[in-house]
Amino acid sequence: MPDKSLRLIADRFKVLSDPLRLHLLHRLKEGERTVTTLVNETGASQANVSKHLQILRRAGLVERRKEGLMAWYSILDPSIFQICDLVCGRLSEQYQADLEAIGGMHSKA
Repeated sequence: MPDKSLRLIADRFKVLSDPLRLHLLHRLKEGERTVTTLVNETGASQANVSKHLQILRRAGLVERRKEGLMAWYSILDPSIFQICDLVCGRLSEQYQADLEAIGGMHSKA
């Protein structure tokens, strides 16, 4: 695979590496939201939410629609959730196996 392709893939994963950005994507998966709504739902500051939404916009994952003074954000690329579902499913399997191993250790003690 060419280096340029690898850099693009790494950049996409970098965008997904922040917990707040993942939280914002999760909230936007439920539907269009304003910054104020996202601030209330995440507990993050307005400046922080705006900064991370800008990163998600530049990556082509979300889009912004202006309506008067309000800016509404929505998912632009829903395929991003396929990656999230794959990772979450694998983590769930892994943690279940870990919990079973811990439970087995506890019962042997």
